[in-house]
Amino acid sequence: MSIKFRLGIMMFLEYAIWGAWAPILTDYLQNTLHFSGLQYGFIMSILPIAMIIAPLIGGQLADRWFASERVIALLQIVGGAILLLGAAVQSYSAMVWIMLVYCIIYAPTLALTNSIAFMNLKNSEKDFGKIRVWGTIGWIAAGWSLVGWRSLAKTVPAFAIRGDLLFLAGIFSVIMGILSFTLPHTPPKKEGTKPWAFLEALKMLKDKDFLIFTVISFIVATELQFYYVLTAPFLTSPKIGVAGASVSGVMTIAQVAEIFVMALLLPKFLPKNGIKKTMILGVLAWPLRYIIFVIGGPAWLVIASLSLHGFCYVFFFTAAFIYVDMIAPADIRASAQSLIAVVILGIGSFLGSNFAGWIRDLFTSGETTNYRNVFLVPAILTFLCAVLFVVLFKEKTAVAAPQA
Repeated sequence: MSIKFRLGIMMFLEYAIWGAWAPILTDYLQNTLHFSGLQYGFIMSILPIAMIIAPLIGGQLADRWFASERVIALLQIVGGAILLLGAAVQSYSAMVWIMLVYCIIYAPTLALTNSIAFMNLKNSEKDFGKIRVWGTIGWIAAGWSLVGWRSLAKTVPAFAIRGDLLFLAGIFSVIMGILSFTLPHTPPKKEGTKPWAFLEALKMLKDKDFLIFTVISFIVATELQFYYVLTAPFLTSPKIGVAGASVSGVMTIAQVAEIFVMALLLPKFLPKNGIKKTMILGVLAWPLRYIIFVIGGPAWLVIASLSLHGFCYVFFFTAAFIYVDMIAPADIRASAQSLIAVVILGIGSFLGSNFAGWIRDLFTSGETTNYRNVFLVPAILTFLCAVLFVVLFKEKTAVAAPQA
């Protein structure tokens, strides 16, 4: 098998795991386990907490001591076993502990899969999007697999598992753990002269332009959580009326659009127009999507607006990871990816998840949520982010020239 094929399978499974549970976990926690907005907002912030802690370990291990593919394999096998156990959990406290342990194990693999792809691609600016798109396909496959599972459960009771979304994610995780041993061998870099790679990556923040890039990425990341935390409950609310059994399939509209943008638009637009113009288009798509959510109808327009996620995510966050790879020294690239993952998927997502849950409860009376007011908050904040990015970010200054 070619290197690109194996990297594509890696991305497919990495995001199939995440896509099996993340898009609809809040719907499951709210409508099946009856948790409050603050409770499921906190549970959704556990992965971001793990992204703050665990990638420091994962990046260090891969940059200095162990081959990246072996680190990924071990973490995914153990994480899969925890997810299979978590499918039976029903209490809030038990769910918090299960998700905390699992997310600390899973979090390092997000940065490490990016790193192993960058290290094994000859032209990451051109080829990374084509590899990463298989992650999006995996996310879609997971959503529709869950729809099929739940349809089958209606006629075959043995498949009717309360925590089916976590069970499915656990299966994907174990499969990825086994297949990770076949990934391209990616040993730690030997040329690094200083032992703590993550500390070296932190020094990149001394550069003014990179610091601005990081801060704006952080702000945008906080508002992404309004989409991840509240879209599923919003779609299944009486106003929109999507059935709970099919919501995971409906939400894959976002990933279908993501495939189009990542596979066809990003490889052509980014080399020609650069990071800044690419990310500006990405950040402008955010307030547009949230404004449509604020309008709240007709239902077809709300559902169609999910496709804006392709521009929101790919043109901003995927481009951000590519930018970091372009400017980070070779011997700390895994840790540089971990650094930006901590900022975007960690601190920003942690604060954003809890903020989204709090805003949802603030505008909820009884069992009725005023989603118009809820989504007005990220609509305003993402528009301000777009203005800040246009005015402050300067792409031309590189922190460090990449080394071969």
